[in-house]
Amino acid sequence: MSDFFEKLKKGMEIEEPAEKEEEEKEEKATAEEKKLKDTEDKKRKIKRKKTERKKEKKIEIKNKLKQPSGWIKPEGELTVDVFETDKDIVIQSAIAGVEPENLDIIIENDMITIRGSRKKQFTEEVKNYFHQECYWGAFSREIVLPAETDNSRAKATIKNGILTITIPKIQKIKTKKLVVEE
Repeated sequence: MSDFFEKLKKGMEIEEPAEKEEEEKEEKATAEEKKLKDTEDKKRKIKRKKTERKKEKKIEIKNKLKQPSGWIKPEGELTVDVFETDKDIVIQSAIAGVEPENLDIIIENDMITIRGSRKKQFTEEVKNYFHQECYWGAFSREIVLPAETDNSRAKATIKNGILTITIPKIQKIKTKKLVVEE
């Protein structure tokens, strides 16, 4: 008897509510899977674009380093400590291996420029480095002085591979007592 009703339902295209719910669930699941897939595709595209940008930046940096001769060659940046005492601005930098004659220190207005060159002691071409952290070649650093200084009395010394530049500050009278006139 149940076969008869099932055939009748199929012939009349009558679906039971449970079947409709099941189909709706399947449609929702399919829609959710599609959304998830679209989201994953978008994430992949974004990741691919980031990777491409990184590659482009690396190529750009390599091209900058391969500048034709006659262009300004890249320089290393000198690391420095800058501090003040009551009377002076002091700049210190570790520059081991640099001879004093290979240094140029120029003070202009409120800016100091330190330029130099460090030559490799080992002249043989070595290609199998385990670590290569030391910078060899030209270096420079410009520093804006944080206070007014008397550049004519500045001094530079090298001791144990440490460059020390001392620049006296201009002492300004901060308080002044005024006399009231009649």
